[in-house]
Amino acid sequence: MQSLIKFISVAFIMVIGTMSVHATEKLKIIASFSILADITQKIGGDFVDVVSLVDPNADLHQFEPRPTDIKRLLEADIVIVNGLGFEPWLGRLNLATKTAPMQIIASQGVMPLALDRHDHTHTGANDTGPVDPHAWQDVSNVRLYAKNIAAALITRDPDHRARYLENLADYDAALETLDRDIRGALSTIPPEKRKIVTTHDAFGYFEKAYGLAMIAPLGVGSEAQPSAKDVAGIIRQIRDEAIPAIFLETAIDPRLAEQLAAETGVKIGGTLYADTLSQKNGPAGTYIAMMETNIRTLTAALAP
Repeated sequence: MQSLIKFISVAFIMVIGTMSVHATEKLKIIASFSILADITQKIGGDFVDVVSLVDPNADLHQFEPRPTDIKRLLEADIVIVNGLGFEPWLGRLNLATKTAPMQIIASQGVMPLALDRHDHTHTGANDTGPVDPHAWQDVSNVRLYAKNIAAALITRDPDHRARYLENLADYDAALETLDRDIRGALSTIPPEKRKIVTTHDAFGYFEKAYGLAMIAPLGVGSEAQPSAKDVAGIIRQIRDEAIPAIFLETAIDPRLAEQLAAETGVKIGGTLYADTLSQKNGPAGTYIAMMETNIRTLTAALAP
């Protein structure tokens, strides 16, 4: 707990308004997408009202805010975004008003992965070069997300500091267990089978953290389209490396993955969640459930 408290005291937060809310009011929070909304809800508990700007099962890469969305953003106490270029539309919004909400970059402090393959559509907070925004695919990064979010909640609502820290400690312990479980599950897969094809390049952090090689015909942005030459190259790679499975992704058109499976004879191993949760009653209604669902899908397809 002491280390978490120390982190909170130094965590980066971009504060536009810092007055404490009344003890009986809930903080109104807008998260850019469903994974951030779930993490925030776990930390905020009963003291927050969290809304995801992009609905579950929807593709944030294709999102463009409507006037009603801008109104909701301006009415929030806190707006939480991923950063790392994941919300390019945010810079186009005029939120610079006297009543503008506090804006938090949940990924602050994450060591970003540079994009050296596929497209280059995302740039980091300092525009130092293209980076992969999907940092939540490494559970250790989500532990950092949670601490940044807790710091914001405490800044905006110091009256409930003790409860936010308690919720953070509980969630951090659950994430630590999740990380350990993922490593344990993947250790049962023979090294030569730890490679798959996914639809778009959303699993770079997962690949680096957990040692599962992933090939993606689409770039980091799901709107990218590979050329016929690119597709032919991936087909050759699938055959040459005897890649055992191809996986679909939620919110992504399955036709390209299905084409690769048909032309290579490689099985479709299931559907993975990359950028979005399912509905609450679905198999990936929370971030932890999403990662657990993905690892079950992967191991079922790859295990000997």
